[in-house]
Amino acid sequence: MRLPARRLLPVTALTAASTLLTGCFTGDGSAAADTEGKRVRVAMMQPPRSGLSPLSDDAFKLSRWSTAETLVELDADGDPKASLATSWRQSGRSWSFEIRDGVTFHDGTKLDAEAVVRSLTRAATAAPKPRILDGVQLTVRAADAGTVTVTTADEDPLLPQRLSSPQLSILAAKAYTGKTVNPVGAGTGPFELTKVNGTSSATLDRYDAYWGGKAAAPGIDVRFVPDGTARAAALRSGEADIVEAVPVSQAALLDEDLVTEVPMPRTNTLYLNTGNGVFADASLRAAAREAIDAESIVRGVYEGRADVAEGLLGPALPWAAGLRTPVTRAKAGDPAGKAITIGTFTDRAELPEVAAALQQQLQKAGFEVKLEVREYANIEADALAGAFDAFILSRATVLDSGDPAAYLYSDFASDGSFNIAQLDDPSVDAAVHKAAETPTGEARRKAVIAAEAAVLAADAAVPMLHERVVQGDAAGVVGAAHDPRERELVTAATYVK
Repeated sequence: MRLPARRLLPVTALTAASTLLTGCFTGDGSAAADTEGKRVRVAMMQPPRSGLSPLSDDAFKLSRWSTAETLVELDADGDPKASLATSWRQSGRSWSFEIRDGVTFHDGTKLDAEAVVRSLTRAATAAPKPRILDGVQLTVRAADAGTVTVTTADEDPLLPQRLSSPQLSILAAKAYTGKTVNPVGAGTGPFELTKVNGTSSATLDRYDAYWGGKAAAPGIDVRFVPDGTARAAALRSGEADIVEAVPVSQAALLDEDLVTEVPMPRTNTLYLNTGNGVFADASLRAAAREAIDAESIVRGVYEGRADVAEGLLGPALPWAAGLRTPVTRAKAGDPAGKAITIGTFTDRAELPEVAAALQQQLQKAGFEVKLEVREYANIEADALAGAFDAFILSRATVLDSGDPAAYLYSDFASDGSFNIAQLDDPSVDAAVHKAAETPTGEARRKAVIAAEAAVLAADAAVPMLHERVVQGDAAGVVGAAHDPRERELVTAATYVK
């Protein structure tokens, strides 16, 4: 879907944004010396949070740059397909995976079963574990040089999909020599990560020995640009070839042929702290829910480029709407001037505006509202620790496994690793566990919707809207990925004319 132009930004704002990007994509010596073609210049939204460790959300950057790979990938329908594993089979609690032959890591070492065991075991024993492994206990062993057996404590119908998560990327032994996992020069993808400059930039060069064939572009130059106006200005000025997460307020300022919009499984949600503070009272959570006018936020903040939420799962999962039934919730109480603090972050440009709109709506309903807005890296720990009464989060609902059960477990199970709502509800725990254990197909989908209903009944979260990917590609870009799961961006087929 192409986006129409709507309004202009003041010249002063354009000038300021351009200044932020000056010199960002000049490249280093290695980039300047490359004469085989144009390198792809990418402006990304969020800087690394943990040194690009694949055990964190930084893994999705490695995936979007095509430098780290997993045993399995997901097709357009969310079903598993071959990657570093060519086939797999299940026997009870165990799955056997045949490892692709002829693959080398970027340091020249060979991919084999022991390398897979090392990577998956490090992830399974990490503290905290990658969220795709929430509630999952697994052990990994090499059956022979080319076969790996993964065994779970309980039968897991989603194991191949889980192993598609970028957080379970397979890296060379050199990545694991220290206390942290260092992916530089350790992947198997068409591009080798060669340099990381803290939270400012990263450099990748083409890996000519890639098992899938030589990439079209000689390399990728990445700059991390949290300011959305600056990212859009980089595309407009020709300083970037691909810009991720163009703010909706900036999309109309770009040539409509440079902007693509893709529906995505991402929900903008207000998480309510059920563990302590004002929203430990279910009636006040209900009052907050009733006070929120999501439609006005979609119109005013997102300029219509989002969908009003009917539940936690949006139109990217079209089966969800047809399975929903009405949810019985608590009756709203009287806020009576209760003071609350809402946290959110600046990395997604729309969220501070959403926070301001919610502040007005909740104050009108009788709450006294304070906002706390920081960069995500500086606020995540406080959010997870329950430091806020409420938190506004833009959350991907099927990012890891292509299945929403993992998201529901991570965010709402009492032992979930991303339980910002501090929820400890036996009915929710039972529902999310059942969803996770149900075999794939219609029965699992019904169990997922039942888990969603349990969360909504508790008013632990108020889903407001479902976002869309808004990506900018310069006129000369060919083959950039437009991925609703945000796993792909620059692939082996991407290049700049």
